[in-house]
Amino acid sequence: MRLPLTPFKERSDIFKNRESGFTLLELVIAMALGLVILGAMYSVFTVHQKTFRLQEHIAEMQQNARAAMDMISREIKLAGYNPSNAAFAGISYNASYLQLKADLNRDGIIYGAHENVIYGFDAANGRITRDTGYGAEPMVDNVHSFTFEYLDKNGYPATMTGEIRQMRISIVLKAAQPDPSYSHPVFADHYRRYTLTSLVIPRNLNL
Repeated sequence: MRLPLTPFKERSDIFKNRESGFTLLELVIAMALGLVILGAMYSVFTVHQKTFRLQEHIAEMQQNARAAMDMISREIKLAGYNPSNAAFAGISYNASYLQLKADLNRDGIIYGAHENVIYGFDAANGRITRDTGYGAEPMVDNVHSFTFEYLDKNGYPATMTGEIRQMRISIVLKAAQPDPSYSHPVFADHYRRYTLTSLVIPRNLNL
């Protein structure tokens, strides 16, 4: 007759349970490896997030520059529109600001919405302003420079209102936020810049 093996079997199960667990050292090592992996993942995520934000700022900068140039160019092309032969200059020579006039409503009087527009550069606040008769209002921010050149019909600098036949416009915008990994070769700062230049011919001044 064999003796029951139940006590030995229970003790064997206890040993098996002990062997299937983790020691404190193993848990510490596992946690350390987990922290290393999480740290690496966080670093990658941070780099991608910074890159995304940088690309977003660059795209916004370029879009703002193009939108401003498009509006200014469009109004330069309208300058001098004068179906009633009224006495006014479509573009008046002025080194401080750009003034554009057009008789859009054909009443022979330069008065009304967008018929007398003045563009200026607010260097203190870094912005291009637009004045339609109600005071200078911000048009685009983060502007590094805004320049305009008056040219005659041959492309040479014009110094008198009657000589103006072309306009060369240049807008330089800088990013809204600095990029610590970038150093501008000229200005020695961390702001990326975008330059947009356009030669515009006001068709109404050639009449």
